[in-house]
Amino acid sequence: MPDKSLRTDVVQFLKFNAVGLLNTLIDFAIFTLLTSVGMIYTVAQVISYSAGTANSFILNKKVTFKDQNRSGKEGFDRKQLLKFIVLNLAVLGISLLLMHLLTEEFGVQVLLAKILVTFVTVVINFIGSRKWVF
Repeated sequence: MPDKSLRTDVVQFLKFNAVGLLNTLIDFAIFTLLTSVGMIYTVAQVISYSAGTANSFILNKKVTFKDQNRSGKEGFDRKQLLKFIVLNLAVLGISLLLMHLLTEEFGVQVLLAKILVTFVTVVINFIGSRKWVF
């Protein structure tokens, strides 16, 4: 049966990445819009990341992880939402720190820094979502 488990894990990871792609598009669109009208990147990052995160919670709960551990329980789970918020605040903090280092210390252009940081935060977010939140 390890074959079935591996397939399930791969499908779950692919779903997570599809949801993540949509979250990233939302995040990048809002970030680009806000920075193009002159908002400083740290504030734009908080706002755009929050929008992608809201979408992430809804779609990952309903599609990717399908609330596997709560199969008999319908409704809203405050503890799960709190874990999700804590995880994403930590990831947001990491992203802000990395963006600061890349832009201010290494002179990387803001949008390129955002792309690089996104690769790191996707991995952290998947592991935290799978192992702790959902």
